Amino acid sequence: MTFDNSKTIISIRIKLFAATVALLTYIVLTYIARMIHYPLLGMSDTTWTLLLVGLYLIYAFLPMILNYQYIYFSDDGENIVLRYFTAGIAGGRKNSIEINKTAFSGYKAESRFFGMIQSLTLFQKFQEGTAKYPPVYISALSKEERSKLFRALNRYTVRE
Repeated sequence: MTFDNSKTIISIRIKLFAATVALLTYIVLTYIARMIHYPLLGMSDTTWTLLLVGLYLIYAFLPMILNYQYIYFSDDGENIVLRYFTAGIAGGRKNSIEINKTAFSGYKAESRFFGMIQSLTLFQKFQEGTAKYPPVYISALSKEERSKLFRALNRYTVRE
């Protein structure tokens, strides 16, 4: 089974682009064209600008705060492959985890910040012991994608 969350990440980026265009349009209409007259709803242009820029910054940095990552998962073939990178404003390093299905020894799923930040840690067994990979943040996966991922990983987890 192979899947990725590219549609979710693209949707986030398109919405961020639309929010950027809307904010820039507001700034042009307010400060350059002087087409919006203030006070508007009892607030000055400075108040509106600070409010809109604040909301924009929250929306722009929310994927980074919630650790949204692009995730590609495949268990076709002999290996379990998990590729991921940060999907915020500044994209992060591209990472890949490839574990032979016979060497896969399990995973640990964690949730914090009221379930908004979810992570997955994979384990691989070696002769010397068990290796623990860095956590992969699965917050950007839909509920269906997360259940597919856990079902696939459960098939290869060794029950002792």
